Amino acid sequence: MILKEEKERKRFFKFALVGAIGALIDFGVMNLLSHWVVELPLVAAGTISFICAVISNFTWNRFWTYPESRSRPLLSQLGMFFLVNAAGVLIRIPILHFAEPPLLQFVETSLHTPHLTAEFIAKNFTLAAAVGIVMMWNFFLNRYWTYNDVDDET
Repeated sequence: MILKEEKERKRFFKFALVGAIGALIDFGVMNLLSHWVVELPLVAAGTISFICAVISNFTWNRFWTYPESRSRPLLSQLGMFFLVNAAGVLIRIPILHFAEPPLLQFVETSLHTPHLTAEFIAKNFTLAAAVGIVMMWNFFLNRYWTYNDVDDET
């Protein structure tokens, strides 16, 4: 398995930390766009927030997680990273679309919370589930494709 080597475990930790920063950006932008600024639907706000997070994640991963991967041209690597993450959007959007309504109903009925509070909780829990699932996809695909020029033992 890829995470048996200490160097790969460190890379995964860095990738996860970068992902956490990206998640903060993702959640912040999503909440700004769906609750506080323009009240976009979750799928639209979540797509925009995802793009913002991808730009941050690519920058941090290129320069910190995989600094030795800069042998590949920047635009080529950005394109590869974007394609992996675009595929992640195809995983993410159905989760956001289909998981939010039942979760909202569950929060409203089970926790007896007002609609706006329940909506806030449901959107954030739905996004958290999507982020976790897509992070695993992104790590392994990026490691084996986008950053495959990095030696396992470097």
